[in-house]
Amino acid sequence: MSASYLTQDHERLRQQVKAFAQAEIAPRIPYMESSACVERELSALIAKQGWIGVTIPCEYGGMGAGHLAKTVIIEELSRVSGAMGAVTQASQLGVAKILHFGNDEQKRTWLPAIAAGECLPTIAVTEPGSGGHVLGMTATARRIGDDYVLTGRKVFVGNSHVGDLHGVVVRTAEGSRGLSAFLVEKDRPGLSLGAHQPAMGLHGFSFGELVFDDCRVPAANLLGREGDGLAVAYSSSILYGRPNLTAVSLGIHTALLEETTKFALTQHRYGKPLCENPVIKQKLGQMQSRLMTARLTAYHAAHLLDAGLPCDAELINAKLINVEYALDSARAAMEVHGGCGLYTDRPVERYLRDAFHIFAPAGTSDIQRLRLAEVALGTSKGQWSQRLAPLTTPRRADPPASGLATVPPSLPTTAVQNTSQERTCTPNRAF
Repeated sequence: MSASYLTQDHERLRQQVKAFAQAEIAPRIPYMESSACVERELSALIAKQGWIGVTIPCEYGGMGAGHLAKTVIIEELSRVSGAMGAVTQASQLGVAKILHFGNDEQKRTWLPAIAAGECLPTIAVTEPGSGGHVLGMTATARRIGDDYVLTGRKVFVGNSHVGDLHGVVVRTAEGSRGLSAFLVEKDRPGLSLGAHQPAMGLHGFSFGELVFDDCRVPAANLLGREGDGLAVAYSSSILYGRPNLTAVSLGIHTALLEETTKFALTQHRYGKPLCENPVIKQKLGQMQSRLMTARLTAYHAAHLLDAGLPCDAELINAKLINVEYALDSARAAMEVHGGCGLYTDRPVERYLRDAFHIFAPAGTSDIQRLRLAEVALGTSKGQWSQRLAPLTTPRRADPPASGLATVPPSLPTTAVQNTSQERTCTPNRAF
């Protein structure tokens, strides 16, 4: 049934990403795991494929292919390496803030560079003392003449050590209307990076600390208006964070089932393949059921988002189901592998470690359940998906002059706002 959401272009894109992941990422995994260092070369190579610009409209040099295509890209990268899937999803979070809140000049300046793989954007919201409580942040920006001066710290910034352009939400006044967002280039005086701190999983990915010590940025770097910071943070999390992390979990989940099935087929106990053991067969069947359900929730939510339909609840549920089911299947995979799963020459223990990293970002499972309870009670607030999704809804390009790839007619079309000229999609991509 999940195939009904996908076009031939989606499948061609999947094959492109899969081939890239096997050729370029898989051989580097042993080094990434042993060193736990930031993988800068692969991050840049992924960006050069144009995939960070999957939701960027064609007129800015992007693929204009939408969120379902984005899901496919992240899923297939994460199937080989959760870390490189995380690299891709984190920079696409950085795309969201410019698409939805950037002015014409900011879009013309940054979106083509991102689409070309010349700029990796990030978003920086979380702080050491407030965690996921956005309104509890204390980092500030004060206006001085034609500039703003930023002071404070941000932590858990995806792609912190490879990012070129940070979208930073800080406090400019009191209350919920007192947050504002700024674009901060990585080489701005007063901005520094905390030391890379290796974590349990996602080796090769950086999610570290940015320190702002009277970092001066021009007022032209303000995203939207003063007071839009909360909207920047929430919309990025809802429209990109949740479906992106859903896709990472989906890729890891797929790898877990594939590896566990292969193990059960090749290992023998009591003169028979391990997979013929009824207990093992039950575990495999449960993993298969979880994966099928998880994939449906992921694709369905992304499909609704591409159609510009209200789907905040579906995005929340997709993240909840995919994270929880991947963790459940990771435990089952370890149980099937037994002692063999504890050794690092088998990837199953890496999948388990990586899966745990997807639990907290964009809201833990407890937060997702609370939001779904609000849906059930009729107390949920607004629909970010309906308000902002049309800016990244896949659309047909103008008829190509020389065989350039176009967005397939089967995908919905929506006029893109704030553009003055349309161009065909870039060549040599599935969309």
